[in-house]
Amino acid sequence: MTDKTNEYEAIIGLETHIQLNTISKVFCPCKADSWNEPPNTNICPVCSGLPGVLPVLNRAVVEKAVLLAAAMQAEIQPRSYFDRKNYFYPDLPKGYQISQFDMPLATGGYLELPMPDGSLRRVNITKLHIEEDAGKTKNENGHRLIDFNRCGVPLVEMVTGPDLRSAEEAAQYLIRLRQLLRWLNVSEADMEKAHLRCDANVSIRPKGVAYLNPKTEIKNVNSIVAVRDAIQTEIERQVREVKAGREIQPWTLEWDEDRGILRKMRSKETEADYRYFHEPDLLPLNIDAEWQERILSALPELPLERRRRFVEQYGIPEYDADILTSERSLSDYFEAAVRAYSSDPKRVSNWLMNDVLRMVNERGLSAGDMQLKPHYLGEIIKMVDDGSINISTGKSLLEKVEDSGRSPVDIVQEEGLARVSDDEAIRSLSVEVLAENPEQVAAYQGGKVTLIGWFVGQVMKKSRGKADPQLARTILEDLLKNQ
Repeated sequence: MTDKTNEYEAIIGLETHIQLNTISKVFCPCKADSWNEPPNTNICPVCSGLPGVLPVLNRAVVEKAVLLAAAMQAEIQPRSYFDRKNYFYPDLPKGYQISQFDMPLATGGYLELPMPDGSLRRVNITKLHIEEDAGKTKNENGHRLIDFNRCGVPLVEMVTGPDLRSAEEAAQYLIRLRQLLRWLNVSEADMEKAHLRCDANVSIRPKGVAYLNPKTEIKNVNSIVAVRDAIQTEIERQVREVKAGREIQPWTLEWDEDRGILRKMRSKETEADYRYFHEPDLLPLNIDAEWQERILSALPELPLERRRRFVEQYGIPEYDADILTSERSLSDYFEAAVRAYSSDPKRVSNWLMNDVLRMVNERGLSAGDMQLKPHYLGEIIKMVDDGSINISTGKSLLEKVEDSGRSPVDIVQEEGLARVSDDEAIRSLSVEVLAENPEQVAAYQGGKVTLIGWFVGQVMKKSRGKADPQLARTILEDLLKNQ
Protein backbone atom coordinates (compact mmCIF):
# COMPACT_ATOMS: atom_id res chain seq x y z
CA MET A 1 0.00 0.00 0.00
CA THR A 2 0.98 3.64 -0.30
CA ASP A 3 1.94 5.86 2.66
CA LYS A 4 -1.64 7.15 2.85
CA THR A 5 -2.98 3.68 3.63
CA ASN A 6 -0.44 2.37 6.12
CA GLU A 7 -2.82 2.79 9.08
CA TYR A 8 -5.23 0.34 7.47
CA GLU A 9 -5.17 -3.08 5.96
CA ALA A 10 -7.17 -4.20 2.96
CA ILE A 11 -9.50 -7.18 3.12
CA ILE A 12 -9.99 -8.63 -0.36
CA GLY A 13 -11.99 -11.57 -1.66
CA LEU A 14 -12.27 -12.55 -5.30
CA GLU A 15 -15.11 -14.12 -7.26
CA THR A 16 -13.79 -15.71 -10.43
CA HIS A 17 -15.86 -16.98 -13.35
CA ILE A 18 -14.01 -19.59 -15.37
CA GLN A 19 -15.17 -20.57 -18.85
CA LEU A 20 -14.61 -24.29 -19.29
CA ASN A 21 -13.11 -25.35 -22.61
CA THR A 22 -15.75 -27.91 -23.51
CA ILE A 23 -16.88 -28.37 -27.12
CA SER A 24 -20.53 -27.57 -26.43
CA LYS A 25 -22.45 -25.40 -23.99
CA VAL A 26 -23.57 -26.55 -20.58
CA PHE A 27 -27.25 -27.35 -21.34
CA CYS A 28 -27.45 -27.54 -25.16
CA PRO A 29 -25.35 -28.73 -28.13
CA CYS A 30 -24.37 -25.24 -29.36
CA LYS A 31 -20.64 -24.58 -29.69
CA ALA A 32 -19.22 -23.26 -26.42
CA ASP A 33 -16.52 -21.00 -27.83
CA SER A 34 -17.94 -18.41 -30.22
CA TRP A 35 -15.29 -15.71 -29.82
CA ASN A 36 -14.92 -15.10 -33.56
CA GLU A 37 -18.56 -15.83 -34.48
CA PRO A 38 -20.94 -13.09 -35.72
CA PRO A 39 -23.44 -11.97 -33.04
CA ASN A 40 -26.47 -14.19 -32.40
CA THR A 41 -25.36 -17.00 -34.75
CA ASN A 42 -24.38 -19.60 -32.15
CA ILE A 43 -27.71 -20.01 -30.37
CA CYS A 44 -30.64 -22.43 -30.21
CA PRO A 45 -34.06 -22.48 -28.50
CA VAL A 46 -32.49 -23.79 -25.26
CA CYS A 47 -29.75 -21.20 -24.74
CA SER A 48 -31.86 -18.34 -26.08
CA GLY A 49 -34.57 -19.11 -23.54
CA LEU A 50 -37.54 -19.94 -25.78
CA PRO A 51 -40.63 -21.41 -24.06
CA GLY A 52 -41.15 -25.15 -23.81
CA VAL A 53 -37.50 -26.28 -24.01
CA LEU A 54 -35.61 -28.40 -21.47
CA PRO A 55 -31.94 -28.19 -20.52
CA VAL A 56 -29.74 -31.31 -20.72
CA LEU A 57 -26.56 -31.27 -18.61
CA ASN A 58 -23.23 -31.63 -20.45
CA ARG A 59 -21.25 -34.47 -18.82
CA ALA A 60 -17.88 -32.97 -19.82
CA VAL A 61 -18.70 -29.80 -17.88
CA VAL A 62 -19.14 -31.81 -14.69
CA GLU A 63 -15.92 -33.75 -15.23
CA LYS A 64 -13.80 -30.62 -15.79
CA ALA A 65 -15.39 -28.92 -12.78
CA VAL A 66 -14.70 -31.96 -10.56
CA LEU A 67 -11.08 -32.06 -11.75
CA LEU A 68 -10.65 -28.38 -10.85
CA ALA A 69 -12.32 -28.89 -7.47
CA ALA A 70 -9.93 -31.73 -6.66
CA ALA A 71 -6.91 -29.62 -7.66
CA MET A 72 -8.18 -26.90 -5.30
CA GLN A 73 -8.35 -29.48 -2.47
CA ALA A 74 -12.11 -28.86 -2.27
CA GLU A 75 -14.62 -31.36 -0.90
CA ILE A 76 -16.63 -32.72 -3.82
CA GLN A 77 -20.26 -33.24 -2.89
CA PRO A 78 -21.79 -36.57 -3.95
CA ARG A 79 -25.11 -34.76 -4.55
CA SER A 80 -25.60 -31.16 -5.61
CA TYR A 81 -28.48 -29.17 -7.07
CA PHE A 82 -29.00 -26.58 -9.76
CA ASP A 83 -30.92 -23.43 -8.89
CA ARG A 84 -32.62 -20.56 -10.65
CA LYS A 85 -31.02 -17.20 -9.94
CA ASN A 86 -33.69 -14.69 -10.88
CA TYR A 87 -32.87 -11.26 -12.21
CA PHE A 88 -33.89 -9.19 -15.19
CA TYR A 89 -31.30 -7.86 -17.55
CA PRO A 90 -31.40 -7.50 -21.36
CA ASP A 91 -28.73 -10.17 -22.01
CA LEU A 92 -30.50 -12.82 -19.87
CA PRO A 93 -33.27 -14.08 -22.16
CA LYS A 94 -34.94 -16.45 -19.67
CA GLY A 95 -35.10 -13.86 -16.89
CA TYR A 96 -33.07 -16.22 -14.73
CA GLN A 97 -29.67 -17.93 -14.76
CA ILE A 98 -29.20 -21.62 -13.99
CA SER A 99 -26.60 -21.75 -11.23
CA GLN A 100 -25.92 -23.54 -7.94
CA PHE A 101 -26.59 -21.89 -4.62
CA ASP A 102 -26.90 -23.64 -1.26
CA MET A 103 -25.85 -27.15 -2.39
CA PRO A 104 -22.95 -26.58 -4.83
CA LEU A 105 -20.64 -29.06 -6.52
CA ALA A 106 -17.80 -28.50 -4.03
CA THR A 107 -17.07 -26.62 -0.82
CA GLY A 108 -13.91 -25.59 0.96
CA GLY A 109 -10.48 -25.98 -0.55
CA TYR A 110 -7.65 -23.54 -1.09
CA LEU A 111 -4.97 -22.25 -3.42
CA GLU A 112 -1.47 -21.61 -2.08
CA LEU A 113 0.47 -18.53 -3.19
CA PRO A 114 4.29 -18.46 -2.93
CA MET A 115 5.24 -15.23 -1.14
CA PRO A 116 8.46 -13.19 -1.65
CA ASP A 117 9.85 -14.40 1.71
CA GLY A 118 9.53 -18.04 0.62
CA SER A 119 6.38 -18.74 2.66
CA LEU A 120 3.03 -19.84 1.25
CA ARG A 121 -0.15 -17.79 1.66
CA ARG A 122 -3.23 -20.00 1.71
CA VAL A 123 -6.27 -18.45 0.04
CA ASN A 124 -9.36 -20.37 1.12
CA ILE A 125 -12.26 -21.20 -1.17
CA THR A 126 -15.77 -21.01 0.27
CA LYS A 127 -17.48 -22.77 -2.61
CA LEU A 128 -17.09 -23.86 -6.21
CA HIS A 129 -20.14 -24.28 -8.42
CA ILE A 130 -21.28 -24.74 -12.01
CA GLU A 131 -23.44 -22.19 -13.80
CA GLU A 132 -24.32 -20.92 -17.26
CA ASP A 133 -23.12 -17.63 -18.68
CA ALA A 134 -25.34 -14.79 -19.76
CA GLY A 135 -25.06 -12.92 -23.05
CA LYS A 136 -23.36 -9.59 -23.47
CA THR A 137 -24.44 -6.08 -24.33
CA LYS A 138 -22.65 -3.12 -25.81
CA ASN A 139 -23.42 0.46 -26.78
CA GLU A 140 -22.87 1.41 -30.40
CA ASN A 141 -23.98 4.60 -32.17
CA GLY A 142 -26.49 5.39 -29.47
CA HIS A 143 -28.05 1.91 -29.51
CA ARG A 144 -27.91 -0.89 -26.92
CA LEU A 145 -26.98 -4.09 -28.79
CA ILE A 146 -27.33 -7.61 -27.41
CA ASP A 147 -25.39 -10.73 -28.43
CA PHE A 148 -26.77 -14.03 -27.08
CA ASN A 149 -23.87 -16.19 -28.35
CA ARG A 150 -22.40 -16.46 -24.87
CA CYS A 151 -25.68 -17.55 -23.26
CA GLY A 152 -25.29 -21.07 -21.88
CA VAL A 153 -21.50 -21.16 -22.02
CA PRO A 154 -20.30 -23.37 -19.12
CA LEU A 155 -18.77 -21.57 -16.17
CA VAL A 156 -17.29 -22.53 -12.85
CA GLU A 157 -17.57 -19.82 -10.23
CA MET A 158 -15.14 -19.87 -7.32
CA VAL A 159 -15.46 -17.58 -4.34
CA THR A 160 -12.49 -16.98 -2.03
CA GLY A 161 -12.57 -16.07 1.59
CA PRO A 162 -11.47 -12.55 2.63
CA ASP A 163 -7.86 -13.76 2.71
CA LEU A 164 -5.98 -11.39 0.40
CA ARG A 165 -4.35 -8.30 1.84
CA SER A 166 -3.15 -6.24 -1.10
CA ALA A 167 -3.82 -5.52 -4.75
CA GLU A 168 -0.55 -7.28 -5.61
CA GLU A 169 -1.61 -10.45 -3.75
CA ALA A 170 -4.89 -10.44 -5.68
CA ALA A 171 -2.95 -10.23 -8.95
CA GLN A 172 -0.69 -13.12 -7.86
CA TYR A 173 -3.76 -15.21 -7.00
CA LEU A 174 -5.10 -14.72 -10.53
CA ILE A 175 -1.71 -15.56 -12.07
CA ARG A 176 -1.53 -18.82 -10.09
CA LEU A 177 -5.16 -19.66 -10.81
CA ARG A 178 -4.65 -19.08 -14.55
CA GLN A 179 -1.58 -21.32 -14.42
CA LEU A 180 -3.59 -24.08 -12.73
CA LEU A 181 -6.52 -23.86 -15.17
CA ARG A 182 -4.22 -24.25 -18.18
CA TRP A 183 -2.20 -26.95 -16.41
CA LEU A 184 -5.36 -29.03 -15.94
CA ASN A 185 -6.62 -28.20 -19.46
CA VAL A 186 -10.03 -27.17 -18.11
CA SER A 187 -9.95 -23.60 -19.47
CA GLU A 188 -7.94 -21.42 -21.82
CA ALA A 189 -8.12 -18.80 -19.03
CA ASP A 190 -7.65 -15.88 -21.43
CA MET A 191 -9.02 -12.80 -19.65
CA GLU A 192 -9.12 -10.75 -22.85
CA LYS A 193 -11.56 -13.29 -24.31
CA ALA A 194 -13.56 -13.46 -21.05
CA HIS A 195 -12.48 -17.07 -20.37
CA LEU A 196 -11.48 -15.87 -16.91
CA ARG A 197 -13.38 -13.02 -15.31
CA CYS A 198 -12.95 -11.55 -11.89
CA ASP A 199 -15.06 -9.50 -9.48
CA ALA A 200 -13.26 -8.14 -6.42
CA ASN A 201 -14.82 -7.49 -3.01
CA VAL A 202 -12.83 -4.84 -1.16
CA SER A 203 -13.00 -3.39 2.33
CA ILE A 204 -10.54 -1.84 4.76
CA ARG A 205 -10.10 -1.90 8.51
CA PRO A 206 -7.61 -0.47 11.02
CA LYS A 207 -4.57 -2.68 11.40
CA GLY A 208 -4.74 -5.05 14.33
CA VAL A 209 -8.53 -5.51 14.50
CA ALA A 210 -10.46 -8.64 13.52
CA TYR A 211 -13.87 -7.34 12.46
CA LEU A 212 -14.99 -6.81 8.85
CA ASN A 213 -16.34 -3.53 7.49
CA PRO A 214 -18.81 -2.95 4.62
CA LYS A 215 -17.36 -3.96 1.27
CA THR A 216 -17.69 -2.80 -2.29
CA GLU A 217 -17.66 -5.03 -5.37
CA ILE A 218 -15.65 -4.17 -8.47
CA LYS A 219 -16.98 -5.61 -11.72
CA ASN A 220 -16.06 -5.65 -15.42
CA VAL A 221 -12.30 -6.05 -15.05
CA ASN A 222 -10.69 -7.82 -18.00
CA SER A 223 -6.99 -8.20 -17.21
CA ILE A 224 -4.79 -9.05 -14.25
CA VAL A 225 -3.12 -5.65 -14.42
CA ALA A 226 -6.54 -3.98 -14.40
CA VAL A 227 -7.63 -6.04 -11.38
CA ARG A 228 -4.56 -4.89 -9.47
CA ASP A 229 -5.01 -1.25 -10.46
CA ALA A 230 -8.74 -1.22 -9.73
CA ILE A 231 -8.31 -2.76 -6.28
CA GLN A 232 -5.50 -0.37 -5.36
CA THR A 233 -7.61 2.58 -6.51
CA GLU A 234 -10.55 1.41 -4.40
CA ILE A 235 -8.39 0.84 -1.30
CA GLU A 236 -7.10 4.39 -1.54
CA ARG A 237 -10.63 5.76 -2.11
CA GLN A 238 -11.97 3.96 0.96
CA VAL A 239 -9.12 5.28 3.11
CA ARG A 240 -9.91 8.83 1.98
CA GLU A 241 -13.61 8.32 2.76
CA VAL A 242 -12.95 6.92 6.24
CA LYS A 243 -10.44 9.66 7.09
CA ALA A 244 -13.02 12.22 6.02
CA GLY A 245 -15.51 10.70 8.47
CA ARG A 246 -17.77 9.19 5.83
CA GLU A 247 -19.11 5.62 5.87
CA ILE A 248 -18.32 3.15 3.10
CA GLN A 249 -21.44 2.28 1.15
CA PRO A 250 -21.83 -1.29 -0.23
CA TRP A 251 -21.78 -0.26 -3.86
CA THR A 252 -21.15 -2.23 -7.01
CA LEU A 253 -18.44 -0.41 -8.95
CA GLU A 254 -17.30 -0.50 -12.56
CA TRP A 255 -13.65 -0.03 -13.54
CA ASP A 256 -12.92 2.33 -16.42
CA GLU A 257 -9.51 1.11 -17.55
CA ASP A 258 -8.94 3.90 -20.08
CA ARG A 259 -9.43 6.64 -17.49
CA GLY A 260 -8.20 4.68 -14.47
CA ILE A 261 -11.31 5.44 -12.39
CA LEU A 262 -14.14 3.59 -10.67
CA ARG A 263 -17.79 4.43 -11.30
CA LYS A 264 -20.81 3.47 -9.25
CA MET A 265 -23.08 1.06 -11.13
CA ARG A 266 -25.74 0.31 -8.51
CA SER A 267 -26.22 -0.63 -4.89
CA LYS A 268 -24.98 -4.15 -4.22
CA GLU A 269 -27.53 -6.95 -4.51
CA THR A 270 -28.09 -9.45 -1.71
CA GLU A 271 -28.92 -13.14 -2.02
CA ALA A 272 -32.58 -12.39 -1.26
CA ASP A 273 -32.77 -10.19 -4.35
CA TYR A 274 -32.14 -13.20 -6.58
CA ARG A 275 -35.00 -15.35 -5.14
CA TYR A 276 -33.11 -18.63 -5.54
CA PHE A 277 -35.02 -21.91 -5.80
CA HIS A 278 -34.10 -25.37 -7.11
CA GLU A 279 -34.21 -25.65 -10.91
CA PRO A 280 -37.31 -27.81 -11.60
CA ASP A 281 -36.15 -28.89 -15.08
CA LEU A 282 -32.94 -30.57 -13.89
CA LEU A 283 -32.45 -33.59 -11.65
CA PRO A 284 -29.96 -33.47 -8.78
CA LEU A 285 -26.35 -34.00 -9.86
CA ASN A 286 -25.14 -37.30 -8.38
CA ILE A 287 -21.42 -38.06 -8.54
CA ASP A 288 -20.89 -41.60 -7.33
CA ALA A 289 -17.54 -42.97 -6.15
CA GLU A 290 -16.83 -44.82 -9.40
CA TRP A 291 -17.38 -41.75 -11.59
CA GLN A 292 -15.35 -39.52 -9.28
CA GLU A 293 -12.48 -42.02 -9.23
CA ARG A 294 -12.47 -42.17 -13.04
CA ILE A 295 -12.37 -38.36 -13.27
CA LEU A 296 -9.60 -38.01 -10.70
CA SER A 297 -7.44 -40.62 -12.42
CA ALA A 298 -6.61 -37.81 -14.87
CA LEU A 299 -5.43 -35.43 -12.12
CA PRO A 300 -1.75 -34.62 -12.83
CA GLU A 301 1.01 -33.58 -10.46
CA LEU A 302 0.16 -29.96 -9.65
CA PRO A 303 2.40 -26.94 -10.34
CA LEU A 304 3.58 -26.23 -6.78
CA GLU A 305 4.22 -29.92 -6.14
CA ARG A 306 6.26 -30.19 -9.33
CA ARG A 307 8.10 -26.96 -8.54
CA ARG A 308 9.10 -28.36 -5.14
CA ARG A 309 10.16 -31.67 -6.66
CA PHE A 310 12.30 -30.02 -9.34
CA VAL A 311 14.29 -28.21 -6.65
CA GLU A 312 14.75 -31.36 -4.57
CA GLN A 313 15.25 -33.93 -7.34
CA TYR A 314 17.28 -31.93 -9.85
CA GLY A 315 19.03 -29.46 -7.56
CA ILE A 316 18.02 -26.44 -9.62
CA PRO A 317 17.34 -23.02 -8.00
CA GLU A 318 13.78 -22.10 -7.03
CA TYR A 319 13.87 -19.33 -9.65
CA ASP A 320 14.52 -21.90 -12.40
CA ALA A 321 11.90 -24.28 -11.02
CA ASP A 322 9.29 -21.50 -10.93
CA ILE A 323 9.84 -20.63 -14.60
CA LEU A 324 10.02 -24.27 -15.71
CA THR A 325 6.70 -25.08 -14.02
CA SER A 326 4.90 -21.97 -15.28
CA GLU A 327 3.35 -24.11 -18.02
CA ARG A 328 2.76 -27.85 -18.00
CA SER A 329 4.18 -28.68 -21.42
CA LEU A 330 7.34 -26.72 -20.56
CA SER A 331 7.86 -28.70 -17.36
CA ASP A 332 7.25 -31.96 -19.26
CA TYR A 333 9.79 -30.82 -21.86
CA PHE A 334 12.40 -30.09 -19.19
CA GLU A 335 12.05 -33.53 -17.61
CA ALA A 336 12.28 -35.27 -20.98
CA ALA A 337 15.39 -33.23 -21.86
CA VAL A 338 16.97 -34.17 -18.53
CA ARG A 339 16.39 -37.82 -19.32
CA ALA A 340 18.26 -37.27 -22.60
CA TYR A 341 21.07 -35.32 -20.88
CA SER A 342 21.16 -36.61 -17.31
CA SER A 343 24.63 -35.47 -16.23
CA ASP A 344 23.67 -31.89 -15.33
CA PRO A 345 20.00 -30.79 -15.02
CA LYS A 346 21.07 -27.20 -14.33
CA ARG A 347 22.82 -27.10 -17.72
CA VAL A 348 19.59 -28.23 -19.38
CA SER A 349 17.72 -25.55 -17.44
CA ASN A 350 20.14 -22.87 -18.64
CA TRP A 351 19.76 -23.82 -22.30
CA LEU A 352 16.02 -24.09 -21.96
CA MET A 353 15.47 -20.77 -20.20
CA ASN A 354 18.06 -18.70 -22.07
CA ASP A 355 17.73 -19.97 -25.64
CA VAL A 356 14.80 -22.33 -26.17
CA LEU A 357 12.26 -20.13 -24.37
CA ARG A 358 13.34 -17.10 -26.37
CA MET A 359 12.71 -19.01 -29.58
CA VAL A 360 9.38 -20.33 -28.28
CA ASN A 361 8.21 -16.82 -27.36
CA GLU A 362 9.34 -15.29 -30.65
CA ARG A 363 7.47 -17.93 -32.63
CA GLY A 364 4.35 -17.98 -30.46
CA LEU A 365 4.68 -21.69 -29.70
CA SER A 366 4.28 -23.84 -26.63
CA ALA A 367 7.04 -26.23 -25.67
CA GLY A 368 4.88 -29.20 -26.63
CA ASP A 369 4.43 -27.88 -30.18
CA MET A 370 8.12 -27.62 -31.04
CA GLN A 371 9.91 -29.70 -33.64
CA LEU A 372 12.99 -29.28 -31.45
CA LYS A 373 12.14 -32.34 -29.36
CA PRO A 374 13.63 -32.72 -25.86
CA HIS A 375 16.06 -35.46 -26.94
CA TYR A 376 17.30 -33.19 -29.74
CA LEU A 377 18.15 -30.52 -27.16
CA GLY A 378 20.04 -33.18 -25.18
CA GLU A 379 21.99 -34.15 -28.32
CA ILE A 380 22.98 -30.54 -29.00
CA ILE A 381 24.27 -30.02 -25.45
CA LYS A 382 26.25 -33.27 -25.64
CA MET A 383 27.89 -32.22 -28.93
CA VAL A 384 28.93 -28.90 -27.38
CA ASP A 385 30.33 -30.72 -24.34
CA ASP A 386 32.40 -33.23 -26.31
CA GLY A 387 33.76 -30.55 -28.65
CA SER A 388 32.01 -31.76 -31.80
CA ILE A 389 30.58 -28.26 -32.27
CA ASN A 390 31.21 -24.93 -30.59
CA ILE A 391 28.68 -23.04 -28.50
CA SER A 392 27.62 -20.64 -31.27
CA THR A 393 26.98 -23.54 -33.66
CA GLY A 394 24.98 -25.24 -30.91
CA LYS A 395 22.74 -22.21 -30.50
CA SER A 396 22.23 -21.89 -34.25
CA LEU A 397 21.31 -25.58 -34.36
CA LEU A 398 18.27 -24.87 -32.17
CA GLU A 399 16.76 -22.77 -34.95
CA LYS A 400 17.80 -25.18 -37.70
CA VAL A 401 16.22 -28.17 -35.95
CA GLU A 402 13.03 -26.22 -35.20
CA ASP A 403 12.76 -25.09 -38.83
CA SER A 404 13.34 -28.55 -40.34
CA GLY A 405 12.48 -31.12 -37.70
CA ARG A 406 15.69 -32.96 -38.61
CA SER A 407 18.10 -34.49 -36.14
CA PRO A 408 20.90 -32.10 -35.04
CA VAL A 409 23.48 -34.83 -35.74
CA ASP A 410 22.25 -35.13 -39.34
CA ILE A 411 22.31 -31.34 -39.81
CA VAL A 412 25.89 -31.09 -38.53
CA GLN A 413 27.04 -33.83 -40.91
CA GLU A 414 25.12 -32.59 -43.96
CA GLU A 415 26.09 -28.91 -43.54
CA GLY A 416 29.65 -29.52 -42.40
CA LEU A 417 29.17 -27.71 -39.10
CA ALA A 418 31.51 -29.85 -37.02
CA ARG A 419 34.17 -27.86 -35.19
CA VAL A 420 37.54 -27.66 -36.90
CA SER A 421 40.19 -28.68 -34.40
CA ASP A 422 42.83 -29.75 -36.91
CA ASP A 423 46.05 -27.85 -36.14
CA GLU A 424 47.18 -27.50 -39.75
CA ALA A 425 43.81 -26.27 -41.03
CA ILE A 426 43.56 -23.58 -38.35
CA ARG A 427 47.24 -22.62 -38.83
CA SER A 428 46.59 -22.13 -42.53
CA LEU A 429 43.63 -19.85 -41.83
CA SER A 430 45.65 -17.91 -39.24
CA VAL A 431 48.47 -17.31 -41.70
CA GLU A 432 45.93 -15.92 -44.20
CA VAL A 433 44.44 -13.57 -41.60
CA LEU A 434 47.85 -12.17 -40.62
CA ALA A 435 48.92 -11.73 -44.23
CA GLU A 436 45.72 -9.84 -45.06
CA ASN A 437 45.99 -7.43 -42.10
CA PRO A 438 49.55 -6.04 -41.82
CA GLU A 439 48.43 -2.85 -40.04
CA GLN A 440 46.78 -4.81 -37.24
CA VAL A 441 49.85 -7.07 -37.00
CA ALA A 442 52.07 -4.02 -36.58
CA ALA A 443 49.73 -2.57 -33.94
CA TYR A 444 49.75 -5.85 -32.00
CA GLN A 445 53.52 -6.07 -32.11
CA GLY A 446 53.65 -2.45 -31.03
CA GLY A 447 51.93 -3.35 -27.76
CA LYS A 448 48.20 -3.44 -28.58
CA VAL A 449 47.86 -7.06 -27.44
CA THR A 450 44.06 -6.83 -27.09
CA LEU A 451 43.93 -7.25 -30.87
CA ILE A 452 44.40 -10.97 -30.36
CA GLY A 453 40.63 -11.26 -29.88
CA TRP A 454 40.05 -9.51 -33.20
CA PHE A 455 42.44 -11.91 -34.96
CA VAL A 456 40.63 -14.90 -33.45
CA GLY A 457 37.36 -13.43 -34.70
CA GLN A 458 38.74 -13.22 -38.24
CA VAL A 459 39.82 -16.87 -38.11
CA MET A 460 36.34 -17.83 -36.85
CA LYS A 461 34.81 -15.83 -39.69
CA LYS A 462 36.93 -17.60 -42.30
CA SER A 463 36.03 -20.99 -40.80
CA ARG A 464 32.32 -20.06 -40.70
CA GLY A 465 32.41 -20.39 -36.92
CA LYS A 466 33.77 -23.94 -36.93
CA ALA A 467 37.31 -23.34 -35.74
CA ASP A 468 38.27 -24.16 -32.16
CA PRO A 469 38.69 -20.60 -30.81
CA GLN A 470 41.16 -21.56 -28.07
CA LEU A 471 43.36 -23.45 -30.51
CA ALA A 472 43.13 -20.52 -32.95
CA ARG A 473 44.27 -18.12 -30.21
CA THR A 474 47.27 -20.32 -29.31
CA ILE A 475 48.33 -20.61 -32.96
CA LEU A 476 47.90 -16.87 -33.62
CA GLU A 477 49.94 -15.94 -30.55
CA ASP A 478 52.71 -18.29 -31.70
CA LEU A 479 52.72 -16.87 -35.23
CA LEU A 480 52.69 -13.25 -34.04
CA LYS A 481 55.53 -13.89 -31.61
CA ASN A 482 57.72 -15.42 -34.31
CA GLN A 483 56.75 -13.06 -37.14
